Amino acid sequence: MTHLRFRLGRIFYIWKRRAIWFFGKTKFAQRRIHPLQILVFQHETPLLRKLKDVDMYLQHNKVTNLQLAAAKINGLVLLPGETFSFWKTVGAPTARKGYLEGLVLERGKLSKGVGGGLCQMGNLLYWMALHSPLTVTERWRHSYDVFPDEARVLPFGSGATLSYNYIDLQLRNETPHPVQLHVWLSETHLHGEICTDTPFSERYEVLEKEHLIRHEPNGSYSRHNRIARRVFSVASGELLREEWVAENHALMMYQPFLKS
Repeated sequence: MTHLRFRLGRIFYIWKRRAIWFFGKTKFAQRRIHPLQILVFQHETPLLRKLKDVDMYLQHNKVTNLQLAAAKINGLVLLPGETFSFWKTVGAPTARKGYLEGLVLERGKLSKGVGGGLCQMGNLLYWMALHSPLTVTERWRHSYDVFPDEARVLPFGSGATLSYNYIDLQLRNETPHPVQLHVWLSETHLHGEICTDTPFSERYEVLEKEHLIRHEPNGSYSRHNRIARRVFSVASGELLREEWVAENHALMMYQPFLKS
């Protein structure tokens, strides 16, 4: 019965989100123009990682899924006032479109699902957006901390989870200049850039604050932090302000303080 309620609820929210897309007032980015030349920020993440108890074929399938999504996103331009929606741009990740089984996290359990692994793209886009003037209008945090920090470069909680189509990542361009997204895959990494046609006057530094691991009464562990960013003047290097970005709370799916 619980599984049925979950499936029916998911169908309801999928169609509710589609109605918002078609009848809402948000103007979504959908055009591509010549590449904009001024780099705002760039980042890359490795495609393959050896994860405990995870078959590598799921990681290789993830690469295919990321290639399909990147083809939809690469070169997209957000004109002033426009919003980027991950799922409106990429569409449903179905087997008919070539998506393969990848690793997914569903209600706290690791499993396989068609289109699995696209959260890596969401993580990349969100991290880049935090280093740009784009406004994050929708981002869902990960409710579970799945793997230990080994080889982790970015702060815990600095990514964005995705699930078609109601758990979305949306970015709005509130600047007077066009902003372009570039994403592509090399043999080893997923790459991303945010570009524009006019230099911006601010640069950004993202940092973690108030990190805490808590031992819960039921014997499990939870992890908490806040993500902030410092805004600097490009011209003078002066710190202009510090902004709170996100607050994260996640159940840990591994034992902390123990060697993995």
